[in-house]
Amino acid sequence: MTPQELVVRILPPFGGWLALSALALPDGSGLRGVAMVVFLAAGPGAALVRICGPALGVRPAEGPVESRDPAFAHHSDLLERLMLIVFLSVAVVLLAATVFIATHAFSAQRVLLTLTLLTTIAAFCPRLRASPPRTGKGTAL
Repeated sequence: MTPQELVVRILPPFGGWLALSALALPDGSGLRGVAMVVFLAAGPGAALVRICGPALGVRPAEGPVESRDPAFAHHSDLLERLMLIVFLSVAVVLLAATVFIATHAFSAQRVLLTLTLLTTIAAFCPRLRASPPRTGKGTAL
C-alpha cells in the first residue's frame, strides 16, 4: 500500500473523528458546523466508493461520437465518483437518522457516532474485485 492510498483510506474516518471532537466546541462555532457538514456530505460515501472502486472502473465512460475532449473519460469517471460520494453519504445519513427516529433514540451525537464507526469499519474493509464485463448474447437492455 502506497502512502497516497493510505491517506485516501484513512481520510474519511479521520474526518468523522474530527467532527466528533468538534462537538466539544461551543454551539455557535463555525468550525463545528463546517466539520460536521463536510463529514456528513462526503465521509461515509467516500469510504463506500473506495470499497467499490474496482467494480466502478470496469466499464469506461462512453462519450459522444465526435469527442473534442481527449480526457473525457477521465473527467467523466471523476465526476461520477464525486457524485456517488455525495449521494451515498446523504443516503447513509438519512438512513441512520431514520432508524434512530423510528426507535425514539434520535440525537445528532448518536447519528454522528454511528456514521463515524461505520466509516471507520468501511475504511478497513478490502476493496471488491472487479468481474469482467458481460458480453453475453441474448441479454436485452
